[in-house]
Amino acid sequence: MSPTLRIAVVSDIHGNLPALQAVLLDIARRGADLVVNCGDLLSGPLWPRETAELLMHHNWPTITGNHERQLLACANSPGDLGDRYAFDALTQNQRNWLANLPASLVPADGVCMVHGRPSSDVDYLLETVSPDAGIFGARMATPQEVTERLAGFDPPPLLLCGHSHQPRVVNQHTTLIVNPGSVGLPAFDDDHGGVHVIETGGAHARYALCERLAGRWSAALIAIDYDWDAAVAKATAMGFPAWARWLATGRAS
Repeated sequence: MSPTLRIAVVSDIHGNLPALQAVLLDIARRGADLVVNCGDLLSGPLWPRETAELLMHHNWPTITGNHERQLLACANSPGDLGDRYAFDALTQNQRNWLANLPASLVPADGVCMVHGRPSSDVDYLLETVSPDAGIFGARMATPQEVTERLAGFDPPPLLLCGHSHQPRVVNQHTTLIVNPGSVGLPAFDDDHGGVHVIETGGAHARYALCERLAGRWSAALIAIDYDWDAAVAKATAMGFPAWARWLATGRAS
C-alpha cells in the first residue's frame, strides 16, 4: 500500500454539465491520483446526455445511485419527472452503461464507495429524517445511528458515500466517512422517511479531496464557483421551477 494517495470524490452530479466541468478544472489544478464517482449521475432537467458522454469518456470508478435505478425503471413506468427527462434524453448505449454500474466499489486498498448506506441506495448514512429535527425534518445522524446502519458491514479506513447532497466528514471509530456533497444540485426536498429539506445554503458545485498520508486519512470539502445561471435557465426552460430555485440559492426551505 502506497503511503500517499489523493482521491477526488464526486457525487450527485444530476446532469449538471457546467458544474461538473468546473469541478474537473479544479481537480486538475489541485491534482489527484484517482477520481471516483458515488452515483446519481444524470437525473434531472439539465444536460443528461452530454454529462453521460463526458463521464463515459473519463471512465472513473463509478457506482450506481437510486436515481440510476429509478431512471432505468422509466422503460416500464412513467417515473419521476426528472428521471423521465433524463431517460428520454439518453441514448440506448448510455442507458446500457448505467445498467452495468455496480452498487459499491473498492477503488483502492482500504477505500469503499457506496451511494447511501451499504444496504440501501435510498436511505441516508449520515443524516436522520425525524420529527425531532425541527423545521428541516432532517438532522445529522448520531454515532449510534451510524453504527446501526453499518451493522454487518466491515468499514474500511475510508468510506465514501453520497445521496444526501450534504457535505460531511465524520469520524466513526477507525473509519473516516466522507460525503462530498453534490456536484450539481445543492438543495432539494423529499418525502422518503418523512417530509424533509436538504440544503447547503450556497449554489456552488461541491466535491471532496481525500488524502492518505502515512496511513491516516484527511479530507477537504470544496465548493467551486460555476455558471449556475446557465443551469437555472435550463431548469426554468424545461419547466422545473423548484430545481431552478434550488440551483440558484442552495435553499429548499
